[in-house]
Amino acid sequence: MEDVLWKAADKLRGAVDAAQYKDFVLGLVFLKYVSDSSGEGDFVVPDGAHWADLTGSSGDLGARIDAAMDAVMRANPSLGGALPKIFTGVDQRRLGELVDLLGEVRFGGKAARDVLGEVYEYFLEKFARAEGKRGGEFYTPPSVVRLLVEILEPFKGRVYDPCCGSGGMFVQAEKFVLSHRGRLDDIAVYGQEANERTWRLAKMNLAVHGISGDLGRSDTFHADAHPNLQADYVLANPPFNTSDWYRDAADPRWRYGVPPAGNANFAWIQHIISKLGPAGHAGVVMANGSLSSRQSGEGVIRAALVEAGLVSCIVALPDRLFRSTPIPACLWFFNRPTDGRVLFIDARDMGTMVDRTERILTDEDITRIADTYRSSRDTDVPGFCHSADLEEIRSHDHVLTPGRYVGAAQAHAGDEPAATRVERLTEELFAHFEESARLDQVVRTELGRLNG
Repeated sequence: MEDVLWKAADKLRGAVDAAQYKDFVLGLVFLKYVSDSSGEGDFVVPDGAHWADLTGSSGDLGARIDAAMDAVMRANPSLGGALPKIFTGVDQRRLGELVDLLGEVRFGGKAARDVLGEVYEYFLEKFARAEGKRGGEFYTPPSVVRLLVEILEPFKGRVYDPCCGSGGMFVQAEKFVLSHRGRLDDIAVYGQEANERTWRLAKMNLAVHGISGDLGRSDTFHADAHPNLQADYVLANPPFNTSDWYRDAADPRWRYGVPPAGNANFAWIQHIISKLGPAGHAGVVMANGSLSSRQSGEGVIRAALVEAGLVSCIVALPDRLFRSTPIPACLWFFNRPTDGRVLFIDARDMGTMVDRTERILTDEDITRIADTYRSSRDTDVPGFCHSADLEEIRSHDHVLTPGRYVGAAQAHAGDEPAATRVERLTEELFAHFEESARLDQVVRTELGRLNG
């Protein structure tokens, strides 16, 4: 079904703006689903908005689809603003072919929601691959999301994502709950997304999976949609190294230091910490630079976070997990409270290449890292994990790069071939060059501002 739907979606390629392509396709797939499942209690579909009404009438097909989207949103308040009304004026022939092909797919029956959920996840991944760097704005690789969820174990409570993209963190949290014999209403979902198109994707994605959530549509730094929220779990993949962000130096969220105007990494971290409840836990994807940067006060903020006992674990991720960026990434984990120690895990040699450019973490990788987080607070594995106390971290000037702490693995037969290692290290070096060039531009911009 997924392959058939993807080929059907290709009928619109070239007829609509590339940036809106996924909105057209996922919107139509969702409309087909609600039409097929309307008799089973999921959604209300008013007269005139069923799929048969689209195919059995004359006139502008795009206008009829827009009208159907509007009618479904009015009849289902939880979908308010979520469905795209962008079909009027689209090439009638291509749109008609797509509608006819989708008409052959049936989403009825008890398993319809599960089937649609799989289709949506498939489409989101395909669109993210197709859009490259821009795909990272709404999509986090599934194996990274699964690792965050497996470590945090959000069995019950309030789950928050301040930059929720298309809602993948929430969907994976829901799967975790259900796989452990929980219920959907065991977790309450809160999120925020500044990009309107991405916010719509999240709303549809949650609806597809039967998750009700409170999703704000605004800039998290400028207008926090959940100012009083105290979350039990926070899962987030903020945009890396954002230089163009709303910054108020007097914001009370900057308890551990005012983040620099040229990089929002520690603004995201401090915002997330401000949302943690008394026993809250958080897992955050960050660029590796956050582990060691000292520019513009970032080192001071990082030291304050460690000294406050908030950082529980740092995981260095392997390269090429993210198609959207070559910048090396890591995971920060925060607990309130911690025991004052920080667990360092170096997972850079883990993962499996699924093609020439992309790596994934396998089930075995995810299980090993998550088990280490839960059970290896006092057991060191050279080259892989080490639990450090404050004195040791201070001796490293609060730099949190796991490689500094875990040491070298014991040599054994079957180590990485020299040619492969050279290739991997070369790619890492070029990624560092790119990051260096970005930082050079930031410095030049700041110097120009001071001189101006």
